[in-house]
Amino acid sequence: MKPIRAKASAKSPKQAADAANAAAASFAALTAKLDYLPADDVENIRRAYRFADEAHLGQMRGNGEPYITHPISVASLCAEWRLDAQALMAALMHDTLEDCGVSKPEIIEKFGSPVAELVDGLTKLDKLEFNTREENQAESFRKMLLAMARDVRVILIKLADRSHNMRTMDDMPRAKWPRIARETLDIYAPIAHRLGLNQTYRELQDLSFRHLHPWRYATLTRAVQKARSRRRDLIQKVQRDIEASFENATLPVTISGREKTLFSIYKKMDSKHLSFAEVTDIYGFRLIVPSITDCYTALGVLHQLYKPVPGKFKDHIAIPKINGYQSLHTTVVGPSGVNVEFQMRTEPMHVVAESGIAAHWLYKSHGEQQALEGVDEPNSAAADAERLGTQWLQSLLDIHNENRDASDFWEHVKIDLFPDAVYVFTPKSEIMAMPRGATIVDFAYAVHTDVGDHTVGAKVNGEQVPLRTELKNGDVIEVVTAEFSKPNPAWLGFVRTARARSKIRHHLKTLSLHESVDLGEKLLLQALRSEGIDALPPEDEASSSLWGKILRFSGNQTRAEMLADIGLGKRVASIVAKRLVTLLAAAGQKPDPLLMSKERFTAHEQISQGAIVLDGRDGGTVQYASCCQPIPGDAITGYLGRGEGLHVHTADCSVAQKLMQKDKERFIAVEWSDEPLRAFATTVIVTVQSGKGVLAKVASAMASAEADIKSVDLGRDSEVGAPTADLRFVIDVRDTAHLDAVLRTLSRTARVNKARRISG
Repeated sequence: MKPIRAKASAKSPKQAADAANAAAASFAALTAKLDYLPADDVENIRRAYRFADEAHLGQMRGNGEPYITHPISVASLCAEWRLDAQALMAALMHDTLEDCGVSKPEIIEKFGSPVAELVDGLTKLDKLEFNTREENQAESFRKMLLAMARDVRVILIKLADRSHNMRTMDDMPRAKWPRIARETLDIYAPIAHRLGLNQTYRELQDLSFRHLHPWRYATLTRAVQKARSRRRDLIQKVQRDIEASFENATLPVTISGREKTLFSIYKKMDSKHLSFAEVTDIYGFRLIVPSITDCYTALGVLHQLYKPVPGKFKDHIAIPKINGYQSLHTTVVGPSGVNVEFQMRTEPMHVVAESGIAAHWLYKSHGEQQALEGVDEPNSAAADAERLGTQWLQSLLDIHNENRDASDFWEHVKIDLFPDAVYVFTPKSEIMAMPRGATIVDFAYAVHTDVGDHTVGAKVNGEQVPLRTELKNGDVIEVVTAEFSKPNPAWLGFVRTARARSKIRHHLKTLSLHESVDLGEKLLLQALRSEGIDALPPEDEASSSLWGKILRFSGNQTRAEMLADIGLGKRVASIVAKRLVTLLAAAGQKPDPLLMSKERFTAHEQISQGAIVLDGRDGGTVQYASCCQPIPGDAITGYLGRGEGLHVHTADCSVAQKLMQKDKERFIAVEWSDEPLRAFATTVIVTVQSGKGVLAKVASAMASAEADIKSVDLGRDSEVGAPTADLRFVIDVRDTAHLDAVLRTLSRTARVNKARRISG
């Protein structure tokens, strides 16, 4: 909430004194929470408070309180998470850079560089406006995530700041409520959940709900209060039964009630179209026991007391959630047939469940004492929470480094902000959590980028499966890799995780650039030979001035960028070549007249030695036109499309002939390699006598001729009962000789009248 600069006459001396007392009282409440810090740290926090108090002097919040009460409240929330002194100092000063004219060097001088960096990071976040326009929101969101990835304390302080602003939003103008509440619900609450800060997550959701839908919130509040009073007897009976059972089992337990939040009730009613009376799991119980073994013992005690509901047991201890959450969940049929949910966990699990990544600081101050007592479970639980949170934050930096487009980044991260996990196993029985809907390829990239890039197949539970297979809980996954394999663009159609999508796109962009540079170099060399120069100038110090001049002429930053533009058709190779020849002539290198005449003559005859040789491994920069489907052996020509790379047509293609009339200078000489490295697609029409089994005969004939069928159209538009039918096949063949052999084999096949190749 922005501060309001008060006028000198705005408050009476008594009001000013009351305000000062309120601020002092709230700082006293903060210092009472700092017993986990050494005296030197507390003194540093006190200095930061005095600095912030002086900086905000005369500023008021919307409710009339001194503005300093807000930073103190934010620091108090951070103190509840046991954050370190640097974080608390930054929390106290988080608005000083933006609103009070304080400079970053001043904070560095007084409190050190780490504190100044935290304050600076928070200031940048405060300036973000999450507008409704998608691209603005995406860019702002990226800045925030990158700030928190560099130091997780930044987002913890920001979440504390947002929590206090939401708690005091009644003092803001009502017109601001919807925007701030929606922003909190869409962005800050999911981040809190992803980092395991469940208590903050639930509070932010409920406060957002209250300010987005005040009437619905009030109605649900009244309904829950009535239900609470109606079910008080039932809840008390369940609690008495549990206490008696655990006393008989001599198992110490702390029992607390757990009530579903208003927002989660509303969401369930809305998504499943239920009335309030149909929501049965509003109330439940949480059991805190001494050890992990006691969690399972407690489960047995409960199941002896009440019958469990089938399919409602979840073991999040053996398999924690992605954000580090651990508990046993079970739903039982309680008194009067009412379903009651129970959660069983240890005290360390409870702290991690409520505080997530902040548990790292919660436990840090108590680590030594627990070690002396022989208790190491809390530290491991906190370490797991920190590892999971930090792992996700690091993945944000990886995605950012590979993908500079803000909208793509936003799409990637939205997937990971709402994890609904499935748990699968590697062949070595290691558990991995994946988002629901994740596929084999997602799993491969989660293991390692090299595994994902070279994936060719996979086995799930010992059976071969397609790469697009969705993972299910308990699957054992074995990925098969091959050195020659590369990411397939088609994978982008089914991968689920941000990591996999980002890695695939990064690889394809890099590959496409490399291919474009290679093609551009061939085209430029071909154009240079036509001008009488037999080679490109070398990339050495002697030629650096020459390359600098040609790059200024083309408007490119680097040689590779210029060649890529030529390969993609954004620049015409002959124009660049003529300029290069002029520059070479000025430097003393004259064109070779013999080479020039030879190249120009042979280019006219379409057998130029400078022609682009095609062997089928040209990737995305060379496309074989679908209108004529050229195959090795066909006479071909190349058209350099604007920004689309090289399109290869047959010499007699009608589309190519029309393009030549409009854009003749964009046609270049191309020729087939003597040994193409792959098969090429072409279309054949097979006219057959209608009847049972004819398709099988044709397919068998093609297989015997070693033609691979890519697709088949059975001619559904043909007349019903017609004696003949045309079957259209798209097949892969090596060259025209292979195609002729396939057509001969088909013509000799029983019930085939005719087989012929068609264009497109």
